[in-house]
Amino acid sequence: MLEIDGSKHSGSGTLLRYSVALATLLSSPLHMTHIRANREKPGLRPQHLQALRACSSLSGGEIQGAEVGSAEIYYQPGKSLKHGDFRWDIGTAGSTTMLAFTLIPPALFAKGPSRFTLTGGLFQDSAPSAFHMQRVLLPILRRMGVEARIEILRPGYPPRGQGCLQVETNPLSGSLTPLHLTEQGRVKEIQGVSLASHLGEGKVSARMAEESRRLLDKHGYRPIITTLDDQDAAQKGAALCLWAETGTGCLLGADQAGAPGRRSELIAQFVVSSLLEDLATQATTDRHLADQLILFAALAKGTSRYLIPRMTDHVRSNLWLVEEILGVKTELKGNILTIEGIGFQRAH
Repeated sequence: MLEIDGSKHSGSGTLLRYSVALATLLSSPLHMTHIRANREKPGLRPQHLQALRACSSLSGGEIQGAEVGSAEIYYQPGKSLKHGDFRWDIGTAGSTTMLAFTLIPPALFAKGPSRFTLTGGLFQDSAPSAFHMQRVLLPILRRMGVEARIEILRPGYPPRGQGCLQVETNPLSGSLTPLHLTEQGRVKEIQGVSLASHLGEGKVSARMAEESRRLLDKHGYRPIITTLDDQDAAQKGAALCLWAETGTGCLLGADQAGAPGRRSELIAQFVVSSLLEDLATQATTDRHLADQLILFAALAKGTSRYLIPRMTDHVRSNLWLVEEILGVKTELKGNILTIEGIGFQRAH
């Protein structure tokens, strides 16, 4: 049985999601304690509970402690992985992207393609945005053999959520391919998406885009930013995402969601500043991609190597977890992260 202390390192919900995804792949029972112990509201939140239930449903597993607020769970995955068409509603503005992130690894080792329709939040603080996942994470994962795409059917923001994200995956034919990104190279292009829902009168999407262009122009960049004015979301909201593509094929992104009292120009300033900061480190991944790739690199067949902007709690947590569960060897020398993947394949 996998014994995981959820208070280690970041003590965040990421440890729960990673642990559940890996336990599902390994068909290994999981006992996790002190779940999200370092968070303001410890224990399972609705989005974490839905990730646990979804993985259990995919594998035909059983759970003890599956309720909001639970700090301890026992999870016995089933021996097979289902594929097909699935729908899950978090019921709150909890992150659909983090739910998707939990589901993609098991889906890659199922016998056939899957489609997940996920309802909840798509844009909020403390979670990857749907735009970053769509434009940065998944294109990099394609180089590792991942065939997955996401479509934003309806934006969703706190506190009401009710956004809709659709994820489609195809199974791998073998193992994941290791990732080699060891030189940032020169920035070829910066693109972006500026989204506002029910905020047309304030010209929020246009203001975020214009301020981004103004700030990036000072550094010699001419970004291509698409503005979107949405009327389908359940409430007002906004999100901005920018990403840079380099000559060596690196993608680095930055984003931020709107919030009450958060002016359009301040959102643009934060996103531009974050992107330029990561680029200035000569890293080949941004601060979020750096930890998101760890699980996939650990499962890949061979050595992955990439440059991170800096060590974060999530990088530290995720490295610890894949070492603990999969027994992989990892090394961080300077900002060069090396992960010796196990070449995981699931017997059908």
